[in-house]
Amino acid sequence: MQKQQGKHGGGASATPAAKRGRATVSGNSAAAASADTAAAPSSLLGPSLQVHSTFADQNNKRIVLALQSGLKSELTWALNALTLLSFKEKEEVRKDATPLAKIPGLLDALLQVIDDWRDIAQPRDFLKTQRVRLLANTVVTGFGNEYEALNSNDAVSNPRVVPSSPVTEVSVQKNRKRTRPPLWWLDEDGLFNLNDEGRSENQQCAVAASNIIRNFSFMPENEVIMAQHRHLLEMVFQCAEDHITEDEELVTNALETVVNLAPLLDLRIFSSLKPSFIKITGKRAVQAIMGMLGSSGKAWHCAAAELLGRLIINPDNEPFVLPFGPQIYKRLVELLSFPAIDAQAAAVGALYNLAEVNMDCRLKLASERWAVDRLLKVIKAPHPVPEVCRKAAIILESLVSEPQNKALLLAYENAFAEILFSDGRYSDTFGRILYELTSRQGNKVVTARGVWGM
Repeated sequence: MQKQQGKHGGGASATPAAKRGRATVSGNSAAAASADTAAAPSSLLGPSLQVHSTFADQNNKRIVLALQSGLKSELTWALNALTLLSFKEKEEVRKDATPLAKIPGLLDALLQVIDDWRDIAQPRDFLKTQRVRLLANTVVTGFGNEYEALNSNDAVSNPRVVPSSPVTEVSVQKNRKRTRPPLWWLDEDGLFNLNDEGRSENQQCAVAASNIIRNFSFMPENEVIMAQHRHLLEMVFQCAEDHITEDEELVTNALETVVNLAPLLDLRIFSSLKPSFIKITGKRAVQAIMGMLGSSGKAWHCAAAELLGRLIINPDNEPFVLPFGPQIYKRLVELLSFPAIDAQAAAVGALYNLAEVNMDCRLKLASERWAVDRLLKVIKAPHPVPEVCRKAAIILESLVSEPQNKALLLAYENAFAEILFSDGRYSDTFGRILYELTSRQGNKVVTARGVWGM
């Protein structure tokens, strides 16, 4: 998926190629955007930015502090530097790459930039809760007339009036008849209000930070570190959960990040003792993926299908994913009917891994309407990628391995035989399928109809 670089004010030097390669950090994933390019030889300038390693080493701490400062100029410099460092042109070779783990606090600082945007992203109507300002553990607010604001008449909230005096009864009656003043100090936006321009700048910074994190996730040296970072995983799954209201590019970056980390991801991390910033559970994480799987955006539902296929590889994730099995099978079979070849490839890849999990998965998938028809269509079309056709054939072989599925699959015996004789690439697989359908003893229907396994 092609991403726009420098969305925060010039972080990239040129338009990326149609297909981006694996992102790599040059020299050190600290800072390089402010390098003195005038002193650099002309051979270092071009489609890729080369940074002297000593310069990067000297700026590790500075770039983290710049991200943490929140100052516009410092934040812009840091994000632009990391965007350049994490971007890799095609066929580019960068030596002495520094993994994310060797830069203390960098990942947390980037996540804080995204959290700052998400704190103001939602409309205030959904976040505002009435509260009373407490100073020195008292109910005195400091605004005066605190007894009117609290609508209370006791001695604590109204220290100016003695409870036993007759003035109390008169003031109580007056207060009951008086219209309560608006609680204006409960409706403020904060001491540092953000106008539209400020919100837009925060949003651009969050998108730039998410793009940097996404680029880092392509680096093999960072995969283990990032897959075990609970705050990062909570952020990406919450962005997926709020994909309807959140910035589309931020959601896409988060989804691509977790897809890259999926082979190493263990959903039990959300119930571990690691510090939690957002109360995400394993079930909520899978529900967020299901929301993306059902979305209309091709990039989103393709990535969600690929993510489910990678998550199920880890047996520890099965208790979280398999309860959603019927919904997953139905949606993946629906993706098989889409004309987009990448949607078909993502669905076949996910079904290929799910069919290998256990017998229950194979039984439910075989009973899903149109599942076998659409898998055969992928092979007959055929799909432009031979590996996708091969996986579709192996899925059918996995389904026929269950005796309970034979009654359903015998109806496709002629279709299997046609592919067996017409396409030599899959003849072995469909020969085994027909043999499995017809050669088992004790099956009267097979004995009467089957000839392929004789």
